[in-house]
Amino acid sequence: GNRTKMARGPKKHLKRIAAPKHWMLDKLTGKFAPRPSTGPHKLRECIPIMLLLRNRLKYSTNYAESKVIMKSRNIKVDSKVRTDLRYPTGFQDVISIDKTDEHFRLLHDTKGRFVMHRITSQEASYKLCRVKALSTGVKGIPYVVTHDGRTIRFPDPLIKPNDTVKVDLATNKIVEFAKFEVGNVVAITGGHNVGRVGTIQHTEKHPGSHNIVHVKDKTGAAWATRQSNVFVLGTGKQPAISLPRNKGIKHTIIEEANRRAQKAGK
Repeated sequence: GNRTKMARGPKKHLKRIAAPKHWMLDKLTGKFAPRPSTGPHKLRECIPIMLLLRNRLKYSTNYAESKVIMKSRNIKVDSKVRTDLRYPTGFQDVISIDKTDEHFRLLHDTKGRFVMHRITSQEASYKLCRVKALSTGVKGIPYVVTHDGRTIRFPDPLIKPNDTVKVDLATNKIVEFAKFEVGNVVAITGGHNVGRVGTIQHTEKHPGSHNIVHVKDKTGAAWATRQSNVFVLGTGKQPAISLPRNKGIKHTIIEEANRRAQKAGK
């Protein structure tokens, strides 16, 4: 009689309050939020395309309108047409809308929210991917696995985990790569410093635990974070992609208030 029934299969709903904070959904306009489909980015580290269309770009006012836009094959993610409203887009993804000739790269601002950063069609032809794992497949063919779930065969033998590869989206081939090395420019993709951009100062190795990386930005501010949160953006000081407005420099609340006052004064 009192046998508890187990849940059958994966969850299909997401309550509004339980949705990730950075989606910036209000509490009162609904009970539920679009639960991201399973896909290349994790549930807490992604944003469904539908929210980008409705809440960010304001191309639709509700779920049904978003559905019309998506199902009429207008939206491309990483130059592939996607029709799933809840497709999980994440860091570095390139979203193209051919009808309006717009291209966006999904990046973080220093508050950890996703920014739809406008880019040129030329820049929309590639993306940066962090190498998560390197191994050999069938017949000893080497391949790398990237942060967005791609497997790319026959990588350059110098590419190792934590490096970043620049992938041509049309061919899924590696064009160039940036090593995880001191002095290279990096973005922080998780933790307290998410969205900040700086250069690697040094790395503390902790076998059996998390390696800690020390990073310093242009203004001289320094911080430390886990290696898993560090995403190399390019070799040397120059990132291989264009960055959103503040270029990954975090301002204190006071600095922000002062800048707003200056703007208002103008």
